[in-house]
Amino acid sequence: MRCPYCGHLEDKVVDSRLREDGRLIRRRRECASCTSRFTTFEQVEEVQAMVVKKDGSREMFNRIKILQGLNRACEKRPVTADMLENAVSSIERKLQDSGEREVSSTKIGEMVMAQLRELDEVAYVRFASVYRSFQDIGEFMTELKTLINTRRA
Repeated sequence: MRCPYCGHLEDKVVDSRLREDGRLIRRRRECASCTSRFTTFEQVEEVQAMVVKKDGSREMFNRIKILQGLNRACEKRPVTADMLENAVSSIERKLQDSGEREVSSTKIGEMVMAQLRELDEVAYVRFASVYRSFQDIGEFMTELKTLINTRRA
């Protein structure tokens, strides 16, 4: 593994830990040259689903896009990077477990909203307002009322 600090190719693994779902290994490494430590993640490369966009175009599933969307929604909210990573892993796992070769971007968006609803309600409303393209305050209020009613139930 190339050291991100000095570019040296030799390192040693200092610590390895399985993530809670057992599909990802987190490794702490130490560079043999500059002794800097860095983290890498290792996972089985699985066949990724194709995402069918609203316009009919297709692209490979990209977990980074989902993570970026979650990061934007959770900006300045009390949500940790680990929580976001776990949410993305959960979405990715559900897609893998479904066995579908193609999945609509709408389905992925709904999965993201479900994860956000559990993580942080403010982030959920932020994401929903963009994802569902709220046109006025009425649509925004309708979503808030739905959120409040489900919280009471």
